[in-house]
Amino acid sequence: MTDAADPATVLVVEDDASLNAALAATLKAAGFRPVTARTAAEGLRWFAHYAPDLVLLDLGLPDRDGLTVIAEIRAKGQTPIVVLSARDAEAMKVEALDLGADDYVQKPFGVEELLARLRAGLRHAVQARGSAPVVRTGDVEIDLGARLVTKAGEALKLSPKEYDLLAELAVNLGRTVSHKGLLRAVWGSERADIQYLRVYIGQLRQKLGSAGGTLLLVSEPGVGYRLAAVAP
Repeated sequence: MTDAADPATVLVVEDDASLNAALAATLKAAGFRPVTARTAAEGLRWFAHYAPDLVLLDLGLPDRDGLTVIAEIRAKGQTPIVVLSARDAEAMKVEALDLGADDYVQKPFGVEELLARLRAGLRHAVQARGSAPVVRTGDVEIDLGARLVTKAGEALKLSPKEYDLLAELAVNLGRTVSHKGLLRAVWGSERADIQYLRVYIGQLRQKLGSAGGTLLLVSEPGVGYRLAAVAP
């Protein structure tokens, strides 16, 4: 990651020339340093050359399946990857998350949503390297070291499974975690009954509530769940 005074480098891998240019302009205006590529081969070449802070990756590339690009980047490290996905490619989004993508933005997308997802990805990368095991969103604080969750300063009573589920979402704050990923992390197998997940998510949602009018535990239909990153 670059120093705080330097703009974060975002590698944009998108084959559509007009969208590629628009993304570069948007990122530059938002204070990022964009590097652009229009093929998987070019993207991987620039990834090795620039060591970007985050990769914004379209899955529909002309020379290779974008999923293989995710796998190659993940083999090299934990650089955040935000996927650009088509509206009707739900199964592909799930596979991308399971391969190691950090989040996805659905086409067509809003600029503010895209920038928020990129900022969340960069924050998570910083947190992953840090030592402070405390995650905060809205008036909820999750102390991962003490296994303590508070809301507005009051301790929340969570069952062990509720806590484990919330902890997995907390370390991925602002990012969608797939159903399979949550089942694997909390129940030890992605083949566990997804109904268990729905029940515990429902219980957690009631306990966490909302902050500033924003629901803290967000459902991404058919894909997974996300703990929203909300300012205190």
